[in-house]
Amino acid sequence: MPRPRDRILANLESVYREAYDRAKAANDQPRMADLDAVYQREQLLLEVLLDIRDTLASQPGATGPAPDQSAAPDPIAALETIRRITKLR
Repeated sequence: MPRPRDRILANLESVYREAYDRAKAANDQPRMADLDAVYQREQLLLEVLLDIRDTLASQPGATGPAPDQSAAPDPIAALETIRRITKLR
């Protein structure tokens, strides 16, 4: 079972919060600004990856292969799903 979205995002925030607090204690304004920007970028990328994970998990047959199918995931189907998600309208 995959980790919950909230837990993953909280872990990301915790890592950046510790680094930000250290920079704040050292009064390192440029580092604080860099950490803020990097955190926002990483959070956005992580949310996109979590959306892809959730979409792939919700696909029919995501609970596991049928007994007559191999256990290997179908990479073509995964790429097709990612293409549909990212397709510009």
